[in-house]
Amino acid sequence: MRLIDYPDDEMLAMGVANALAEDLTSALDHEARALLCVAGGSTPAPVYDVLCDADLDWGRVDVVLSDERWVPEDHARSNAGMIRRRLLTGRAAAATFLPLYIAAETPEPVLAEVETNILPRLPIAVALLGMGADKHTASIFPGADRLDEALDDRAPVLVPMRVPGQDDVRVTLSARVLNGAMAKHMVITGQEKRAALDTALGARAQEAPVAALLPDALVHWAP
Repeated sequence: MRLIDYPDDEMLAMGVANALAEDLTSALDHEARALLCVAGGSTPAPVYDVLCDADLDWGRVDVVLSDERWVPEDHARSNAGMIRRRLLTGRAAAATFLPLYIAAETPEPVLAEVETNILPRLPIAVALLGMGADKHTASIFPGADRLDEALDDRAPVLVPMRVPGQDDVRVTLSARVLNGAMAKHMVITGQEKRAALDTALGARAQEAPVAALLPDALVHWAP
């Protein structure tokens, strides 16, 4: 893991967006298409406001979320809705979005169908992940019902996840797929998450799932 400190959130957003754009450009120099994996949530959203106007060949970029709540795109808690508003606009509107949700009551019966759209685009060229104060990343939560499966080296591409105390069923890319990214970035803000990151280093992934994604990651932090 390597850590970059920024003086404030604005500089972090600019720095991370520039790093992602550079990595995507490099990937497109060597491949016909590049898969960009992005996180939902409020922390990375300002990054997307900058990245969406990056001068690169967005028509050759596929975009997939690291995880999603099992809700329609027009739902207030949909990560896909945020990505369409904040990233897939401006120049980045030319990118192809690969949704993790299709209309079904639960993910299990249709998960194979969702995976068929993602498998041909793997591996991930560039990944941007977040982290919660509870040390989760993507929807790989401590205490989740299928945590061990999501962390397994032979895990499937997608894992449905139910988290105690949370109403939404989630779907997440497995740690195996996320760790296959050629460039792996993580963005965190605030002292609480910095302390969580420090305690996650060297911790067991079952207790701090983010620990499984920290090797080879470039972590961007602002207070």
